[in-house]
Amino acid sequence: MKDKILNMDRGILFMLLASLSFAFMGGFAKTISQTLPPVEVTFFRNIFGVILVGFAIYKVPLKQKGGRPWLLFFRGSMGFSALLAYFYIMAHIPLGEAVTYNKTSPIFVAIFAYIFLNEKLHRSALLAIAIGFIGIVLIAQPQGGSFDKYDILGIFSGIGAALAYTSIRELRNYYDTRAIVMSFMLIGTIAPLFLMLITPYVTVSQDFDWMFAEFIMPQGIEWAYVTAVGIFATLSQLLMTKAYELTKAGIVGTISYSNIVFALIIGTFLGDPIPNFWTFLGIVLVVGSGLMVVLVKEK
Repeated sequence: MKDKILNMDRGILFMLLASLSFAFMGGFAKTISQTLPPVEVTFFRNIFGVILVGFAIYKVPLKQKGGRPWLLFFRGSMGFSALLAYFYIMAHIPLGEAVTYNKTSPIFVAIFAYIFLNEKLHRSALLAIAIGFIGIVLIAQPQGGSFDKYDILGIFSGIGAALAYTSIRELRNYYDTRAIVMSFMLIGTIAPLFLMLITPYVTVSQDFDWMFAEFIMPQGIEWAYVTAVGIFATLSQLLMTKAYELTKAGIVGTISYSNIVFALIIGTFLGDPIPNFWTFLGIVLVVGSGLMVVLVKEK
């Protein structure tokens, strides 16, 4: 019993540290996104992970049966697209709001798991989804009944992440966890390079400027910022993985929402305005809906 409590306490600590690390990554990403395009920041965020996971695979070869390469590619593509949208909105809206949009993923996971994996959708989960969507509307506060570009991309970051997470539930039956992680980080490294290389030769509308941009060589302190993005992103992944090893997923998932609190604090230090009443209420509703989904899943 004592060991279980100790493991739970350590799991909570690791998740809190993971959330703090993730918030710091967001702070550095928001800062550097003022001068470097989000597609480039995405590249630097993933290259560190490719090196780390690649080394782990080199030391201990993969053990898997494989057989679902297109689903693996889908997972990587969705994860990359969601991350790119996430980094883009960070440069244009408060950090706490950007993180909240990203944390809507559990709501969409419940929907996609019902559609694609035939998982049950309990009444409490349906209520949670409804509350979550009300929270999204309050955060976005659409003018004239329509969402702006940043709100749409924010919601997409949650949907893309949810599709990636949902595909993992199937992929883990076929692939080593490191291969699944590598699919995301490798695509998240190669795709930005490709997009930056073709940008001078294509003409796109302003609606797609979040995807296309020319490479800008970081200067001086910018190298420290992009390095920090990569280090804190990788560190948060390691800490989160350790937390899930030590403590029940429902508890860890609940604690993960501390990320929003840390992001609000860091964003305020970076000059973000304090959320107004309706935005704050929207954040609370999204967090509440996410917790409901997590707890229902745990039961």
